[in-house]
Amino acid sequence: MASKIAYPLSVSLVARSRSRGLCRRLLLVAVAIFGVASARANSVPLYSFSGNDGAYPYAGLVQSSDGNFYGTTAGGGANGAGTVFKITSGGSLITLYSFSGSDGTGPRAGLLQGSDGNFYGTTTFGGSSDYGTVFRITSGGTLTTLYSFGGSDGAYPHSGLVEANAGDFYGTTFAGGDGYGTVFKITSGGSLTTLHIFSGSDGAYPYAGLARAGGHFYGTTYIGPQAGTGYLGTVFKITSGGSFTTLHIFDGNGSLPYGGLVQGSDGDLYGTTSDNDSLGPTIFGTVFKITSGGSFTLLHMFNNSDGGLPSAGLVQGSDGNFYGTTTQGGTSVNCGGGCGTVFKMTSGGSLTTLYSFNHSDGAHPFAAVVQGSDGSLYGTTAQGGASGFGTVFKIIPAGEPPANKDQCKNNGWMSFTFPRVFNNEGDCIQFVNTGN
Repeated sequence: MASKIAYPLSVSLVARSRSRGLCRRLLLVAVAIFGVASARANSVPLYSFSGNDGAYPYAGLVQSSDGNFYGTTAGGGANGAGTVFKITSGGSLITLYSFSGSDGTGPRAGLLQGSDGNFYGTTTFGGSSDYGTVFRITSGGTLTTLYSFGGSDGAYPHSGLVEANAGDFYGTTFAGGDGYGTVFKITSGGSLTTLHIFSGSDGAYPYAGLARAGGHFYGTTYIGPQAGTGYLGTVFKITSGGSFTTLHIFDGNGSLPYGGLVQGSDGDLYGTTSDNDSLGPTIFGTVFKITSGGSFTLLHMFNNSDGGLPSAGLVQGSDGNFYGTTTQGGTSVNCGGGCGTVFKMTSGGSLTTLYSFNHSDGAHPFAAVVQGSDGSLYGTTAQGGASGFGTVFKIIPAGEPPANKDQCKNNGWMSFTFPRVFNNEGDCIQFVNTGN
């Protein structure tokens, strides 16, 4: 019998705990400044997980066509193996599904709403061989396991899926294949094709998923190649047929990309790296852009006071700016190294810190934010909140007043400074009701 592929735990810890003050606890979790500004936005804590309803949401949210947001937690739920949940913009949460092991365990990726209206996602562990799964779930909570990875075809997917025009889904596995991860295609019926097996020399351990741009797919590997650059990571392109090209090898202009890429309206791809020791001990990650041909531009280097160790990719807002999170850093002293931030950045690299978490309202966001139909930003923190199991939050642009009572609840009243500072939740609700 073939031996089980070991989860490469040491990779999870590379450069992530280098006296940066961030303890990547829980399960397997393991600068010169270009135009930095600070403009505190209003953060409304929509929900704090308690464990039974889910714990440790490492993934972000997706807004469905029904207006609600859907997401996953890596732990908690009825069986302690993670959940799928639905939450309204006002903070009312319903646990749709609790994983049990055979159907998957520990989802660390967000969901994608497919063209058929169902949601598709992955679990990092569980399934028939405990190498993770691909699943489909309805908005009502009916889950179907589409595929269980077996090791040689991939193992331990950390990222979500992207749908192509033909209705096929594409994704990555963190390990498996030859041990360094894979790129795969899967149909809505569960037929899987391995498109690329990483060898180490072309990159290794893709945490992030794929971005679709110009008919091709683009992604990052956390480390690699094996020789010459100190294992700093890569950016790659792959076609739907599996033709693979390494576009960029990080060599001192960023290192260890944990998050994925997003295509901007200018056609370029934007992303983050989670560290950069080669630029010195005061650099805590970067933001970059890269063309489809591989021309690379470093846009921003974090110094921890403006955020540190970004683990997620970016999203482009309706205003043309990019929005993202950092896992640590910011102004709070309640977490070692800071509790994390939400930031805004122009395409030219001018960065504004919108919000610094303080643990009571959430800590250590690992996922990207999503812009809701109301223009606000929605996201998750993996830790913090009332019970320490993570939160769902909403960021309202600075200068806007509370629009409803729900925004005043769960200490949301504390975040508003316009049209005035509120004394308590009741004072905030009174303003909603009377305008005074």
